[in-house]
Amino acid sequence: MKYALVIFETDASRALIQADRAAYRKAYETWIGEVAAAGKLAGGDALETEHQGPVTVRKTADGSAAVTEGPVHSGEETLGGWFVLEVADHAEAIELARSFPTPEALEIRPVLESA
Repeated sequence: MKYALVIFETDASRALIQADRAAYRKAYETWIGEVAAAGKLAGGDALETEHQGPVTVRKTADGSAAVTEGPVHSGEETLGGWFVLEVADHAEAIELARSFPTPEALEIRPVLESA
């Protein structure tokens, strides 16, 4: 089964990145390598979060598009990226998320696979 592991940066994770980018990156890359070596990593991408902020586009009732600077939801957590995991079940996806070495908030969702 495929699960998306959606990563949300937090104030704590941003502080760690700024304090010691090399150590943060090493922990992150080690986890990615271990998951990939186990055959559990199906894909993923990080989003640029430091140099350009997000823009939200919402369709209004009349069909026009409203464009605003900023994320869809305001707050401490911002979308940072995602991984797609190939695992046996939901429990395994949770265990992999628990082993994530950095303090981002993680959301686990099953991927809707086409027939």
